Amino acid sequence: MCDNSTEQDIQRFTEQGGKLNRRQFNQLLALGTLSAVLPQFAVADESIMQQEVTVKTPHGSADCLFTAPKTGRHPAVVMWPDIKGRRAAFDLMGQRLAAQGYAVLVVNPFYRDVSGAALPEGVEFPSQEAWQVLSPMREKLTQSAVVSDAEAFFAFLDQQSAVDTKRQGALMGYCMSGSFTMFAAAAMPKRIGAIASFHGGGLATDKPDSPHHTIVESDALALHAIAENDNERSPQMQPMLKEAYQAAGLTAHIEVYPDTLHGWTPPDSKVYNEKQAERAWQQTLALFKQAL
Repeated sequence: MCDNSTEQDIQRFTEQGGKLNRRQFNQLLALGTLSAVLPQFAVADESIMQQEVTVKTPHGSADCLFTAPKTGRHPAVVMWPDIKGRRAAFDLMGQRLAAQGYAVLVVNPFYRDVSGAALPEGVEFPSQEAWQVLSPMREKLTQSAVVSDAEAFFAFLDQQSAVDTKRQGALMGYCMSGSFTMFAAAAMPKRIGAIASFHGGGLATDKPDSPHHTIVESDALALHAIAENDNERSPQMQPMLKEAYQAAGLTAHIEVYPDTLHGWTPPDSKVYNEKQAERAWQQTLALFKQAL
């Protein structure tokens, strides 16, 4: 999970010559040269539509990106970003998924407090200043708040002509939002057929409100992609997840990805692991194809 220990790992990784950072990512994206570095993100814009939308929820208005193929009707997917919030990297991942035949809503999880970027200009993550901004917003994302948001997001999606409401939808969550996928899937078993979480923290603990206790209420096939350093700090999470899915009779792929640090999947992460992120992406597509 994302905490001071994982951030120390990130700092050491960066000092030892880490990958593309968020600022460099955004610069390459603005210049139109990102595909030269990461060709997998060269999305064919002519095949998909994308628009900024506002989704009404019981708690306010969420600014989101809606992207889908220009023709046909497709399974709906809600993509929750990590604790750094919705940004260009996640919008690009949403577009990439849309190009594979999905109607995707990339959401701002912090809409209760801020529209647009979660962090003010000049505040970089990780830093104490960033945590001071993000932590109070994160505290509002309780299980009930997350479920309420998910219901509103799918209500919006189901009104879109690009969405096939006869097929189940999916949820994707990163870091803090890994647990969000589990909460929402349990609350919406008829609507959610698949979930995928990446370096999610605290998914299975000895606490009575641990997310893994909700699995029995879910009907979703699952992928849980665990960072190696998260597994080192919480070695009980993987076996507890496996046991819970087996008890519920649900298919789940739960794997610790070698040579990865917390936050290894978004392409603007300081610890982006392209090889393992691409493998997890392909496993996600296979899961969605099977379940949806």
